[in-house]
Order: sequence, then C-alpha cells, then structure tokens
Amino acid sequence: MSQNREEADTRGGDAADIAAQRQILALVARARDAQRQIDVYNQAQIDLLVSAVGWAVIEPGNNLALATLSVRDTGLGNVADKVAKNHRKTLGLLRDLHGKQTVGVIRDDPHSGITEIARPVGVVAAITPSTNPVATVVNNIINALKCRNAIIIAPSPKGATSCALLLEYIYRELDVLDLPHGLVQMLPMPVTRRHTAWLMRAADLVIVTGSRANVAAAAQSGTPAFGVGTGNVAAIISASADLAAAAQKIAASKTFDNATSCSAENSVIIPAERYRPMLDALARHGGVLLTAPEKKRLQQALWPHGDGKLARELIGRPAPLIAAAVGLRRPACLAARFFMVEEQGVGADFPFSGEKLAPILTVYQAQDFRQACARVRELYAWQGAGHSVGLHGTDPAEALQAGLDLPVSRVIVNQAHSFAAGGNFDNGLPFTLSLGCGTWGGNHFSANLNYRHFFNKVRISRPIKENMPSLDSLFGEYLLRRAG
Repeated sequence: MSQNREEADTRGGDAADIAAQRQILALVARARDAQRQIDVYNQAQIDLLVSAVGWAVIEPGNNLALATLSVRDTGLGNVADKVAKNHRKTLGLLRDLHGKQTVGVIRDDPHSGITEIARPVGVVAAITPSTNPVATVVNNIINALKCRNAIIIAPSPKGATSCALLLEYIYRELDVLDLPHGLVQMLPMPVTRRHTAWLMRAADLVIVTGSRANVAAAAQSGTPAFGVGTGNVAAIISASADLAAAAQKIAASKTFDNATSCSAENSVIIPAERYRPMLDALARHGGVLLTAPEKKRLQQALWPHGDGKLARELIGRPAPLIAAAVGLRRPACLAARFFMVEEQGVGADFPFSGEKLAPILTVYQAQDFRQACARVRELYAWQGAGHSVGLHGTDPAEALQAGLDLPVSRVIVNQAHSFAAGGNFDNGLPFTLSLGCGTWGGNHFSANLNYRHFFNKVRISRPIKENMPSLDSLFGEYLLRRAG
C-alpha cells in the first residue's frame, strides 16, 4: 500500500472520524516498521518466532484463560471444547509449518529453469469471528509471521477482549526474543465496521473469516483479499455405511463447541431402507427427534421474525438450555445432546434447511445415493455452496462421484466433519479455520487457507533447451477429422 493512499484515507469526515483513521494508519505504520525488522530474518529465526507465538496459546494456563474469557464474553460454545480447539488447531498448524521453507529460495527446478523465491506481502489485516475468537486469530497470526509479515486483527466486537488477552500473552513471548509488539496488533476497542473498513483499505492483504457482510466488505476494500463462503454442511449416509460409526462421528461433530463451527453438519440425508435404523443410532448418541409441534415451537424461537435471521441468544448454546428457553418440556429434550428435525423441503419456507449454528440436525430421506446427491445440490443452491459434503460409506466410487458432481471444495469421507474439514491429525488437509469455497461460494480460492496464501512468489526464469511442439502433435487428430 502506498503512503499516498494511506494519507488520502484521512480526507473528509468529521473530526472524530479523522482522528480514528489517523490512529489506524499509525497502527499500520507501526506494523510496517516491525515488519521491516523481520524482513531480513533467516528461516531459523522466523521458525523460532513462530514457535514463540504458538506457545502463547499452547501453554495450558493461557489456553484455559482464553477459552474461559471467550465463552464468557461471546456466549458461544463451551470452555472445554474451546480449550481443545485452541490446542489442536494450533498444534496442527505448527505441525504443518514445521520444516516448511518460507524465506528465500523455496523451489529450484533445473528442468524448467525456474527458481522460486518467497517474499512477504507486508501488513496483513485479519477480520475474525466471534465463534472462534482465539483459534482463528492465532491461526492467522502464525501464518502471517511464518511468511515474515506483520498483522493487525479486527476481531468481532464480542471477541475483542479475548483477542486483547491473546495479544498480551503473545507480547510476553515477543519480549523473550526482543521483537517489537508492532508485529501483532489489533484495532482499538470498541471495534466498529468503519474502523475495520479503514484498516482493510490501508493493509496489503486482507484475510476475512465470518459473516457474508464482512466478506463482501473485504472484496470491496480495494485490497487483495481472501474471504470464505457460507457453511451449511450436509452429510450423506450411503447404503454401505456403518451406521453406528457414522452416528458416533456425526453426534461428536454436531455437539462440539455447541455447533459453532461452520463445518458442523447441518443436515443428514439417509437412504429410505436405513432411515429408522440411522435415527435410532443417532438417538443412542444423545439425539432427540422432535415432534411436529416441538419443531414448530423451535422454528418460531430460532427465527422469530421470519426473515431468515437466527435469534442470537440461541446460537452456540447447549441443547438443554435451548429446550428450556424455547419451552420444550419433554424430559428427553431437557437432557438431549442435540435435536433432530425431519424436513422435506429446502429454501426460505423451510428454515431448518439452512445453517443453524446450534446443536440441531435436519434429517432428510432419499431413495438412493443419486437422490441424496440431488438433495445436496438443492440445499447448496439455497445455502452453503462450495464448502464441503460429508459421506459415510465404503464405496470409493461414490466419493469420486460426489467430487465430480457436487458443488463442493471438499468431500469428507467417514470422518467427523467439524474436526476433519479444517484439517485433522488423521487426514491430509491443512489445519485452518478458514475454508475457501471456490467460485461456488463467491471465493477465488477453494483450498484450506494456509501459509502459501501469505507470501508473494518471485520467479527467476533462465533459458532452457527450446521445446516447440510440431503442428501435427497439436492439431493432427482434429485435422484428420476435419478432412474426413
């Protein structure tokens, strides 16, 4: 970002606006100074910095304090699962980054004559959600620092206190290495949309995880941006599925951190001949199938205004609390791990077909795998296109078919979806909390956000032996058909 651009952003507006913009530009200038200090670091120095910042979360006392504060201030999720998420996501990211080259020459190919060099992007602005106010933040910080960038966080208003405490812990580790705090900063509280917009315009790269409004604002900021799509994950139960194993995985995924993950299953599609046995299997893991009147009561409470907007006081809460708040007085409801609601349709008139951010699983019946895939396409045409689909079964042809036909960036086979889609220790996906959804989901990338998205790549091209194809090798088959 040029200095002239940064100065121009302070023109217009009232005195308070100008003062706030100048404060944000001062953060960016401080970040640039700090980034220049590590721009000359070698790989070993950068990796030591990454380890230091990772320890700020991995340290058990810090993690517990961060998780406790996150739940207290956002009202979302639960402390034990936040602790597990913060630990596993950070540990997995550090595993992914261990031994990876992000400084200097990262690839040298004599055959093509191309040498690739990694260079920092500069100052990263990261917009982060209230659902994961620690895990997402530290993931972005570590990826940015691994590539020799500085980073400024724009947390959600409710997640700002957790972010501030995380930065306190990070600063302690930066002090051990005698590094400037300007490497990792956050917007001053209270964080507002206007302040976040000014930060995005002044930064060199924007990473945004959260609401569609934030993703849209990043795309319109004029700064290169990686934004993610909407979650509304569906899982298909194949005719070959191990129902007990599938139910255990879906229940664990759906209830983890009170279903605040965008990767938690929102719907499950079950073949007709296995429908009741699968519901029974889910019930054995704490799922309670609601009656029609109970479903209606829950729907009215979740979407009180009928405009598709969820009641904020009910998202990210445990099932018994939701039951008590909604008036589901049946003892099974008050003891449930999650609720199941049967549905037949998709779209605005069937709100349970969308993302719920609560331990509520919508169940559909299908005649076969082909019809299940058709239902997934219908669901994702409404919400969630490009994200992921779950598949439980033993037929590899079905997984391949799902990947060939469905509008998804990931097909998660026989795994608990909320643990697997963002990378896990038993699959090969990169650890992340930001999932690209491709053009289906309005994103220009379909990968798990990872360190490769945080650096520029310089290519040195040298002359090699000429490799010019003959016309016959390229057009021969076509010209024969044309002549015939």
